[in-house]
Amino acid sequence: MAVVRFFAGAAEAAGTATATLDAACIGDLRSLLGERHGAGFSLILSRCSLLVNGIRAADDEVPLSALDTIDVLPPFAGG
Repeated sequence: MAVVRFFAGAAEAAGTATATLDAACIGDLRSLLGERHGAGFSLILSRCSLLVNGIRAADDEVPLSALDTIDVLPPFAGG
C-alpha cells in the first residue's frame, strides 16, 4: 500500500499525518481519500499539490504503486 503524508491544513482536515491506501492512480487516490475523510477534506484536497516520490503529479492518470509515497501539500502563503 502506498503511504500518503498530509501536511499543514490537509493533515488537520484528515485528522492524521499519514495514511496507507491502495490506489491505481492519482484520480483513484483522490476518490478514496474523499470517501475516507468526507466532503470538507475533498474541498481542501482539490486545492492541494500532490507529489509522488517528490515529483509533482498534476494529472489524475499518474500511476501509483504500493512502494510510492504521496505528499499532500496545501497552498502555502507567506513572504
